[in-house]
Formats: sequence, structure tokens, C-alpha cells
Amino acid sequence: MEQKQDRKSMSRREFIKTAGMTTAGIVAGSLIGSGTNAQTTTAPAAGRVLGANSRLNYAVIGVGGMGGGHVGHLDNLQKNGENIKIVAVCDVYKNRALEHAHRVGLGDDAAYFDYRKLLERKDIDVVVIATPDHWHGKIACDAMEAGKHVYVEKPMTRHWEEAVQMYETAKRTKKLVQVGSQGCTDAKWHKSGELVRAGKIGPVIWAQGSYCRNNPGGEWNYGIDPNMTPQTCDWNMWLGPAPKRPFSPERFFRWRKYWDYGTGIIGDLWPHRLHPLMIGMALKEWPKRVACVGAIQCNTDKGHGEPRDVAEATLLQVEFPSGAMIFLAGSTVNERGVEDIIRGQKANILLGGGRIEVQPERPFIDEVEGGPVTYEGPGEDQKEHHKNLIKCIREGGKPNCDIELGTRVMAIVCMAEKSYRENKMARFDATKMKII
Repeated sequence: MEQKQDRKSMSRREFIKTAGMTTAGIVAGSLIGSGTNAQTTTAPAAGRVLGANSRLNYAVIGVGGMGGGHVGHLDNLQKNGENIKIVAVCDVYKNRALEHAHRVGLGDDAAYFDYRKLLERKDIDVVVIATPDHWHGKIACDAMEAGKHVYVEKPMTRHWEEAVQMYETAKRTKKLVQVGSQGCTDAKWHKSGELVRAGKIGPVIWAQGSYCRNNPGGEWNYGIDPNMTPQTCDWNMWLGPAPKRPFSPERFFRWRKYWDYGTGIIGDLWPHRLHPLMIGMALKEWPKRVACVGAIQCNTDKGHGEPRDVAEATLLQVEFPSGAMIFLAGSTVNERGVEDIIRGQKANILLGGGRIEVQPERPFIDEVEGGPVTYEGPGEDQKEHHKNLIKCIREGGKPNCDIELGTRVMAIVCMAEKSYRENKMARFDATKMKII
């Protein structure tokens, strides 16, 4: 058992090493489809042997706002015919863990305060991770090593080396990963990808999208529970690999505002556009160059807690080796965004709302058939995203936001943060799997 003193003194790099994490160079071969895996580790746990009709047992780690929502979605699924059951929950804030265990009819013994104890259970098949971002990679790798499939909230990890290790762990353990970007289960993006692969719009030139809000009270200034005290919360465990700080309810509940734990718009909101756009563009490339700019303009935290680190408005440009590009806008102080569009040489695909429409470019209007495109399937829905993972576990196949897509998007997210914070364009070396 790791001692509290060890956690207090552990740097992020040392923390990564304790998870068995390798350098990006060692695992580059498996990521790009060549080379050998030089990693030697203890064999992962196999997990339970599941029949086609076996019940899937779930655990949720991190049951704050997002995690509490997942408890609700899974509880709804288990009450409406899905053969699953929530058997455990975990949170470093004890009151919250107990509350959600009782919410789904579990006893106190199903509420855990240390995720490692939860992972010791052999009856758990799937772990949902909805902690702050800086814990995603470590818990996901530990869960896969313990024989569990993983549903992890976006962004997949906080740092690039964690994403590389997560990819490698998923490949070695053969456990499925679903990143919680539920737009990837919206059928319109998959239909768009079909159109692109069929050559309906010609070569893909660039795509655009946005995620914009306007919160006068400051985005992510969530309420602070006065019952959360050093006695009811394991603060050192919550910090984990993040820089050590005195106990701070402000940072515990509003962690998305601070670089130590998250990246604001870059990691919280843009994955909701990046994952689906890459599906819709039929794009399976690593980024080549990324530029990101942003600012804090409106001082929305005045009177609402400690000032934020992350931007209130950001713009992103991504270039891929094929020449395809993505432009994204993000804001928490202006809600007018830009329409989702994939632009080809011959036509454009408009994806606003629940529709798909092909609009030919003027020189190709006689060649390309335009107009609305019909398709079938679910829209953007977290329950459907969970059902997609359940289906893949039972029947095989790749989840809609699998480890491959999640890792490629994490490269963009980490490059965007680096570009913004260092005032430079970030480049990616796909041979060495390194951000430059």
C-alpha cells in the first residue's frame, strides 16, 4: 500500500513511473504499426470469463457532477433491460461516495475511498472513470491491468506520455477503451465518413466546428459543498501527481479552471468536436502542426472564487500530413459558434443540428448530387455511448471513441495546450511519437 508521505513527495514524472509507464520512444513502434515492444511487465489480470448473456458489473470512480450523471445513466440502463449492474462506486470525498452507493441501493461496503481497493474486486468488468483529468491515465492503466474494460471521460488523459502509456496498456491487455465523447455515437458522423470514403466530396480540404457558451458567473465555478473538509476528503490522494498545495475546496470543486488538473476549453470542450470531426472526415492521421491562441478577456471569476488559469476564449488550427485541416472556436463568454462543416474540393457536408446536407461546389454542381442525406441511428446521447461499449464487449468490435481515436485526439489537445501556453506552433514527430 502506498503511504501518504510517498504521495506528498512524488513528482508527476515519478508518479508516471509507478504506473509502469514507458517513454514515448519505446512504444512508438506499436503506435505507428512498426517496430517491437520492448516493454516487459507483469502479465495483466485476465478479468472474468463472460458468456454472451453474462451480466456486466460496473464501478464508477469519481462521482461528482459528471460521474454522478454516469451513475444515473447506468442505473437507468440496468432498470430498462440492459443486463448490467452497478456494484461499486469510489470517491475521495467520502460523503459523495456513500451518497451514490445508497442512490443505487448499495450498502456502505460498496462505497470506496481508494480506487485501488475497488480494483481488487474480481467481479467488476467495466470501470467508468470520471475523476479530474490528472487521474485519468493512471486509473485507466491500473484498471486494465486488473482485467477491467474502461469508459474514461474526455480528455482521455491530462498529459501526452500518459496517453501513450494508455494506448500501450490497452493493446497489451486487450481491454476495450471508450472515451466519453458521446458525439462519436451520433450516426450522422459515421454517415459523413461513409460519404467522404466514397469520394462524394472529393479530397477533404478543411473542416470547422466550435463549442461556445456564455456564462456570466464564470464557467466551471461550481458550488462548493461546506461538508467537504480535510476529515471527509483525502486531499493528498486527490492531488495525486499534481503539484502539492494546501487543502482547497475551491480547487477540488472548480478544478477545470486550473492547469494543474485540466485545460479548460482545450481539453473539456474541444474533444467533443475533434473526435466526431475526425470520424466525419474519415481521418486516421496524426496531427502535423497545431496552433492555438486564447485569452481571458471578461474577468468572469470576479466575485466567484479564485481567478482561472485557462482561457475564456480560444481558437485552434490543426494541420495533418495529407493537407487536411481543422479549425475550431471555443468560448465561455460568447455562445455564438460556427456551423459544423466538412469542406471538400467538390462539395461540402453540412452537419448542423440532426441533419446532413451535401452542398456541391459551383464548378462541380453537375457532377455532385446535393441535398439532404438520410441516415439511421442514434443521436448524441451518453446512454447510447455506454450501450455502444456494452455491445462491443459482448459481441466484439471497436467502440465508437476507441483508444486509437482517443490517442490521436490527445495529441492535438496536448499540442494545443503547448502552443497556447508557450506562444509557439507545436509540431508532432510521428516517427518518435513526440510533441516538438
